[in-house]
Amino acid sequence: MAALFGELRQVAAIAACAVALAACASTASYQVAAMEASDAGDQKKAISLASKEVERFSTTDQCSSKTNYNCGTLALAYSALAGYQILDGDRAAGERSFRFAKQALRQTAAENRSSATGIVYRDVSEAFWRVGDKSRAIDVLKEGITAGGDQYLFMGSAAKALEQQEPPAPPARAEPGGASDKVSDRRNTRNEIRPPAQSR
Repeated sequence: MAALFGELRQVAAIAACAVALAACASTASYQVAAMEASDAGDQKKAISLASKEVERFSTTDQCSSKTNYNCGTLALAYSALAGYQILDGDRAAGERSFRFAKQALRQTAAENRSSATGIVYRDVSEAFWRVGDKSRAIDVLKEGITAGGDQYLFMGSAAKALEQQEPPAPPARAEPGGASDKVSDRRNTRNEIRPPAQSR
């Protein structure tokens, strides 16, 4: 599980670069070092490094009401920090950082918001899953789906577990005398009847 989580974090780092390409070169050292510290079990060091990442991108010239240049990167930094805090046992701090991440997401540029949202919610969900709070992990996942997170959201353990829990839909029962076919025919007929296109 730890190895899988490490791989997912590396993917998230790459995705973070995609969200904020201009900032990648200058921040990769903090991101990678924090991930390595966390994977080695030193969550306090990971928290310290992630906090530096947050500090760098929480200035007004990076993310504020006037500029959203690096709001996506700030959201990712907060979610990484939240994950390390949760893994370290400080859930209150983790939830607080998660709230800050969601605030930054609201200011993130629309073209980057879906990817950033997927990573943020997956990071936090995965951290809760790793400490054994599977209920909270699934709740965070569902919240992320509602918030519009993209495919990164579904790379975590909670998403895979939820997918396995959902039973397949039962097959449709055919009505006697081919009634179901007649209903289907009527629906197809309705779909084919459309008003003429208006000329512009």
